[in-house]
Amino acid sequence: MPSSPNEPYVLRKDRDKIAWLTLNRPKKLNALCDAMIAAISNTLDAIANDPSVHVVVISGAGKAFCAGHDLKEMMSKPEQGPCEVLFNACSEMMLKVHHMPQPVIAKVDGIATAAGCQLVAQCDLAIASTTSKFATSGINLGLFCATPSVPLSRAIGRKAAAEMLYTGKFMGAQEAAQLGLLNRCVGAEVLDVEVENLALEIASKSPSAIEFGKRLFLSQIDRPLEEAYAIAAETMACNMQHLDARHGIQAFIDKKPSPQWKDRDA
Repeated sequence: MPSSPNEPYVLRKDRDKIAWLTLNRPKKLNALCDAMIAAISNTLDAIANDPSVHVVVISGAGKAFCAGHDLKEMMSKPEQGPCEVLFNACSEMMLKVHHMPQPVIAKVDGIATAAGCQLVAQCDLAIASTTSKFATSGINLGLFCATPSVPLSRAIGRKAAAEMLYTGKFMGAQEAAQLGLLNRCVGAEVLDVEVENLALEIASKSPSAIEFGKRLFLSQIDRPLEEAYAIAAETMACNMQHLDARHGIQAFIDKKPSPQWKDRDA
């Protein structure tokens, strides 16, 4: 349950064009039960259709970011059918992070294990406190972290991901940053400021250009070079048709300040 029966599984607070989301199941280390997965998915859907939100930040209440799936709930219905429903729902939620028009930042302070580590890897950017730890620890329980392997292998590469997945060992924040799971790790006392500064910097850009860019960046990265260049050229041509690009470039030519960017279309 959340902190109290009357509180939602996901808290949302909007400020300065940033949606701040908090996984709100601290007594269970923000473990992903069915209800929390549904709450995250519904919240992401609402934000994706909200043109006033330019950036999303996801954090966890209490002493963990997210400890993965709720194992007690899983064991209450371990048959293949219910397990497929659960893991498909979680995968769909992760894909929503991928398809969001806004960049999503993971703000990590504490452990991020299994599906929690998966969520960090799935986010577009991530900053963690230096005391945070990461693991795909299902293998220690006889359950390979298959779904976490998908974004993890794309975030840190095959060899490093294979070691995490096959050993289940915990990784410190500094090593996670060196491997590319994180943008950086910082002292816990400045984590809030670092994340807010990054979110505000992105939020200050043209949201339409960011949306074009995120879609292109994620779609080209695993394609052959020639195909990647083709879709990149098409994206830039489409981006140039937007008023933000026309006004921004003209302002630069005229040596004027950047214009006020339009909110993206819902």
